[in-house]
Amino acid sequence: MGDAFRRCQRGQPDRTFLFQPADRRDRGQAHVPEISPWPAAARRPRAPERAWPLAHRPEAAGTARRIARAVLAQWRVTDETAGTVLLTVSELVTNAVEHAEPPLHLRLSRAPDTRRVRIEVCDGGPAATEGGWTASRTRGEHGRGLQVIDRLTAAHGDRAEPERAVHWADVAVAA
Repeated sequence: MGDAFRRCQRGQPDRTFLFQPADRRDRGQAHVPEISPWPAAARRPRAPERAWPLAHRPEAAGTARRIARAVLAQWRVTDETAGTVLLTVSELVTNAVEHAEPPLHLRLSRAPDTRRVRIEVCDGGPAATEGGWTASRTRGEHGRGLQVIDRLTAAHGDRAEPERAVHWADVAVAA
């Protein structure tokens, strides 16, 4: 099992956005520009972050919404933002159950400096066959989840990492 996957399981911060020159990758050190003597992580406020494993089954979307609802209440986000986050969580988890291999994890974080909630769904990568629900439907009955996410979120995307795929979305926090 790869280090990136274990970090996702433990809910550790994602460091894929830091530039890592080849000479530092082997030692696991991220490049920090010479503007400050402090590491980049020490200069930024820590975002509250949590991660949960989910069963790779259709019920996972409902479980993920319940988890997200509880976290959003603790973070005191507005009802409008919560509704957007919950729909996005549901779409990302459903896509993972229908189109990806297990394992499945949900990670939520909130960055105070960007005023966004980040949703990440980690899965085992693309499945060889479609899930039961998708396979039993015509093309017109499914396939709009990413269009919904595109309309609702400030940004979204995915990235492949060893032994997993990470699908993420950022939802702007209403003032």
